Amino acid sequence: MKRNVFFAGLALAVLMCGFIAAGCSGRLDTRAGDDTKRPIKVFSYEKGNYVMSETVVKSVDEWKKLLTPDQFHVLREKGTEPAFTGRYANHHEHGIYRCAGCGLDLYRSEDKFESGTGWPSFSAPISPENITAKVDDSLFMRRTEVLCRRCGGHLGHVFDDGPKPSGLRYCLNSAALQFSAAK
Repeated sequence: MKRNVFFAGLALAVLMCGFIAAGCSGRLDTRAGDDTKRPIKVFSYEKGNYVMSETVVKSVDEWKKLLTPDQFHVLREKGTEPAFTGRYANHHEHGIYRCAGCGLDLYRSEDKFESGTGWPSFSAPISPENITAKVDDSLFMRRTEVLCRRCGGHLGHVFDDGPKPSGLRYCLNSAALQFSAAK
């Protein structure tokens, strides 16, 4: 009897380790949600208005050719760069931060602030339509993941400890961003 209980417990432990490893693997579906391009409405900073665009759908190999290894790890595998190492953590130039995967306008420098976390932090996106928020239960905690709406790339997470008026802190990876200076 004790032997059966032991083996049942051992099997359960192995199964749980498998689920934990799968949950922490950081793999992201490399597409924007499905295999077909679809129209979306996003905000264009340059035009100062909403425009119609199309989701970006690429294979893993296509993403690997387009992105640097660090960008691929963050955008396509939900990776996180080490704190205080990203090139935009202490960046103060005036302009727009775009998705490094597809070029979608994401954040304005006017909304960037020093959070002390070691990652670029913003109080708001350029438009709520340009990002997607998704519940992230990885790493034994519940957070809100932020994704690029056009290509589905992982940008970082949003927390409710930011400055007023939004009270939000969009904590992003520099590798997920591409900066364009104001003209």
